[in-house]
Amino acid sequence: MLKLLVAGSGQSRTGVMIPIPQYPLYSAALAELEAVQVNYYLNEERGWALDVAELRRALAEGRRRCCPRALCIINPGNPTGQVQSRECIEDVIKFAYEEKLFLLADEVYQDNVYAEGSAFHSFKKVLMQLGPPYSESVELASFHSISKGYMGECGLRGGYMEVVNLDPLVKEQLAKLVSVRLCPPVPGQVVLDVVMDPPQPGDPSYERFHAVPTAGWGSVGQDPHVASGMSTGAPQPHKGLLLLPPRVVLIPNPCPFPGQAQNQAPDMFFCMRLLEETGICVVPGSGFGQREGTFHFRMTILPPTEKLQVLLEKLSSFYTKFVREFS
Repeated sequence: MLKLLVAGSGQSRTGVMIPIPQYPLYSAALAELEAVQVNYYLNEERGWALDVAELRRALAEGRRRCCPRALCIINPGNPTGQVQSRECIEDVIKFAYEEKLFLLADEVYQDNVYAEGSAFHSFKKVLMQLGPPYSESVELASFHSISKGYMGECGLRGGYMEVVNLDPLVKEQLAKLVSVRLCPPVPGQVVLDVVMDPPQPGDPSYERFHAVPTAGWGSVGQDPHVASGMSTGAPQPHKGLLLLPPRVVLIPNPCPFPGQAQNQAPDMFFCMRLLEETGICVVPGSGFGQREGTFHFRMTILPPTEKLQVLLEKLSSFYTKFVREFS
């Protein structure tokens, strides 16, 4: 899809708006295609909410150096775990309509929504329900995968893309591009076929199929808030996804931060010390993007509750010690 969208040079080069924090696939793909990355920041203080005012700021900034043609939305968020409300999705669609932006809706975690009061709304459904002129003109590509929330977690690969309102001639070129790529292994294609056409009530496999998505959620299905109160900064509202992005709160020390001597970002230094002292492996937030001066790490919340509880106790003790030593 990006290959179709990327064109031009200099200030006419295609810009793609992506959320920060983001899944690094996007920044890597844009770098490979030499497209321009246009960052918009999610609001951490509001549970990583998407703010249309921030989209407008990012778009105006991007137009000074490129031609923004696409807006990428990750819902539920990765790595942030937020789930967008229907009202927010409507606002984003109207924004894309006004600014003539192509919508890229990454919805691969749609089956991993478990917080009370949260519900997944697909961009296509909301777009169609908005009616004209939006439903007839906003171009949309929606992405889903068997590798999140199904038995494929995360080794059996397969996914699909659905395009809406794409010009028929352009769609022909998209089919050509897809045809020259290698296909996923046959087992992945079989599972994808079942996901696209699932068993219906009364079918012999109906109950078993619908039990699969939640079978591997570990502590998530039992207590989705088990990791939200960690003492690494403010508790993070967590509505979806199988990962959690806690924030590391550091008060600058008059002395240089020790990681700087090793050319390490502070969050990388934190993660390496955590691994060395506790055996807990987490990923630094700098790999996903974050506001300057803030530091995060990402961890999974898939383990069973009893194991996750032990992990969190170790993490909390380490964090207290780390802050006492370096803040």
